[in-house]
Amino acid sequence: MKVINTSGKRKRALAKARLIEGSGQIRINSQSLDTYQPEFARLRISEPLKIADEAFKKVDIAVSTSGGGWQGQAEAARLAIARALVKYDKKLKERFLKYDRHLLIADVRRREAYKPNDSKARAARQFSKR
Repeated sequence: MKVINTSGKRKRALAKARLIEGSGQIRINSQSLDTYQPEFARLRISEPLKIADEAFKKVDIAVSTSGGGWQGQAEAARLAIARALVKYDKKLKERFLKYDRHLLIADVRRREAYKPNDSKARAARQFSKR
């Protein structure tokens, strides 16, 4: 039995996917993908599955997410699932990259740090010359 472990990151969110041969069940944080809310997150997560067509019907995927918000977690889960499917079936890589590069390559943008003696990351403190 083939077991594949992958991970995906988006902003502060982290997702770990475990793919094993099975009957096509997808679970996110022990919850079935069919009942996962919000709906937009469910649709985002299911994108690599729709592109993979028949390849994912032979495997079970369990994803655990932590950190960040619901949207970051959905993006991280999508990345982890796509990476696991590519490790399972190498032919999917070209299809995923053609559809959306971020299915396999993480978005490295992160929150900018606050600067010393300033109010925000880029905004300087206000001052008056009186």
